[in-house]
Amino acid sequence: MTDPNADLAADFIEATRSSYDAIAPAYSAEHPDSLAESPLDRSVLTAFADLVRAGGEAPVADVGSGPGYVTARLNDLGVPAFGIDISPRMVALAREAHPRLRFEVGSMTALEVPDGTLGGVVALYSTIHIPDDRLPGVFAEFHRALRPGGHVLLGFQAADDEHLHLSERYGQDISLDYYFRTPARVASFLTEAGLPLHAEILRKPQGEQKRPRAFVLAGKPAATPPSPPTTDARPSPSP
Repeated sequence: MTDPNADLAADFIEATRSSYDAIAPAYSAEHPDSLAESPLDRSVLTAFADLVRAGGEAPVADVGSGPGYVTARLNDLGVPAFGIDISPRMVALAREAHPRLRFEVGSMTALEVPDGTLGGVVALYSTIHIPDDRLPGVFAEFHRALRPGGHVLLGFQAADDEHLHLSERYGQDISLDYYFRTPARVASFLTEAGLPLHAEILRKPQGEQKRPRAFVLAGKPAATPPSPPTTDARPSPSP
């Protein structure tokens, strides 16, 4: 029997892929490095990198990597990061801009990494394209891919459950949905997926931005070492 939800999933993934393929050159030209204009945003990413390095060497997946500047900055911070994006054209542009780094076509709904191998997952302004009913599955996938003690950093426009659909951008016909949520709602999804919240930051809009920006840091609990076997410390009876 065919799962009716499978077609819905394929529809939203394909719509996101084709939309970003259409706008990739213009988007990359407008956003070659959005972190450069915000010291606060850079400091959040730096703190995430510090936490990942403290846990030992393990790769970080930058999901929804777009032009690749977040992947590049993480590598500059000493974190072995690689980028994943749904748009082949966006991946090609990221490879062109950062030829020494690794970028792959893929979806955050099904990361092609073994269980428990990532030191971190960062998703800046990419989970905004995931519908509410698909977000728990995405966070469960992050949990699967993270090693114990690994970290997740999300960045997104914060709003009270706002849905926006765009059919045109940069003069291109697209079909792109945006889902803006409160930090508390995102944190609840993460907690349900086994990724408890560590920190939450909300900053005011800057420049032409219309909505506040939220950063949520969560993590997969570290493995608990096994307890040592108990021994009977009572003295043996005398012969």
